Parts: sequence; structure tokens; C-alpha cells
Amino acid sequence: MTSPFDRLRALLEETRSEIDRDLAERRERLRYRIERGRAVFDAEIREAHRAIRERLPGYVLHARLRVILTAPVIYALILPFALLDLFVAVYQAICFPVYGIARVRRRDHIVIDRHRLAYLNGLQKLNCLYCGYINGLISLVREVAARTEQYWCPIRHARNPADPHDRYPDFLDYGDAEAFRAQNKRLRDDLRADR
Repeated sequence: MTSPFDRLRALLEETRSEIDRDLAERRERLRYRIERGRAVFDAEIREAHRAIRERLPGYVLHARLRVILTAPVIYALILPFALLDLFVAVYQAICFPVYGIARVRRRDHIVIDRHRLAYLNGLQKLNCLYCGYINGLISLVREVAARTEQYWCPIRHARNPADPHDRYPDFLDYGDAEAFRAQNKRLRDDLRADR
């Protein structure tokens, strides 16, 4: 019998394939292609993008005062996030090899490319750099934590979390001591296969 987690995993894989097909169609419609990992627009499209870019002075002049006043609060978070990035990198470099856990690749999570769009002004590009880095970092940290959890405590919770990570469906049922004893090694070994 197929578990709800297996059905969800199959549905997610199907949905991801559908999203990939949709993105390919959109890429064609918007006239860009991926070359060596970068989006490349046709020259005429780049020129059209530049033509509609809102100039920085006008962009700032039309911004609401509250937005301008809260910007330093948002950007101040770069410090704790950069420290988190550093600590997680050190953690992975030291602990993952000891436990035989495959390292999480940054480039799979931190995607920074929107700053290359010609229709964005300098401040919009900076905002896109910031958001791409922060959200990618959170994704990376989540995967590092998920692999750590799979190694040390691959047990589902008694109460279902709101948004469990991708590894959670493989975890063992809460209270199933026999499964934990029998399958814990297999779950650890699966972390090596990710290499």
C-alpha cells in the first residue's frame, strides 16, 4: 500500500516536471536561453528592457516614506545572515566529513541572477541580490539541518509540522522503536549516496 508521503513525493516530482516544462515555454516566449548557467536575452530584447527601466532618482522620489525608513532595518539583517552563512559553512566543513554526510552545494540553493535584468535600476538590482542571497541561504541552511536531522534523529514528530523538509517523509514513525533500531543505519547510509 502506498503511503501518503509516497503519493505526495510522486505528486511533487510530477509537479516539478510540469513546472520545468512551463518554464521552458516561458523562456521561449520571453526570448532568452540559458548558456553556461546564465540567462541570455536577444539584443533587441535587452534594448527594450533598458528602455522601460525606471531611473533611480524617480524610483526613490516615488517611494513611500515608510518604505525608505524601514529599508535600513531590512538591510541590517545582512550581518546575522552572513554570520549564519559562515557558521553553517564551517559546520559542514568540519562535521559532515566526520559523519560521512554529503555536503550541500551552495549553487543548488543560492541563485543570484536577477541583478542582470536590464529593466531593473541599481537599487532594484541590489534588492534582488539581497533577496536571492537571503532566501537561497535559508534554503541551504534548511537542507543542512535536514541532513543533520536525518543522521541523528530521523523520527517524525507526533504532531505534523506545517512545512516539513523534503527528507521528512523518509523518517520513521513517532513511537516505532523497532523501525528506528532496524532502519536508522539505512537512513544514515542514504546520506552518503547524495554525494
